[in-house]
Amino acid sequence: MGQQRVIQGVVVSDKMDKTIVVSVERRKKHRLYHKVLTLTSRYKAHDEANGCKLGDLVRIEECRPMSKEKRWRVIEVLTRGDVADVAPSSIGREIEVTAQAAPKAEVQQ
Repeated sequence: MGQQRVIQGVVVSDKMDKTIVVSVERRKKHRLYHKVLTLTSRYKAHDEANGCKLGDLVRIEECRPMSKEKRWRVIEVLTRGDVADVAPSSIGREIEVTAQAAPKAEVQQ
């Protein structure tokens, strides 16, 4: 059998069990206008140990079909990602509290 393709990309989702979604970017020049375009593809990859987290740079290889959309397997984690674990509801709360605590201007009559 032929050589399996190996690509690397960034983990954009790790919410599924033993599955991650990897975003791979490639650059291509438009054949007529010669503008460099960035094309993004998303692949579902098998992660047996659930070791990959959001933002990690990983290397994946092509393998046999494991499910309807999953045809890639994680080989290695190249670098760990730095993604903050902040709940969206807590962002901006201190600004909201200080804005409410400010005294209102008195109306001149």
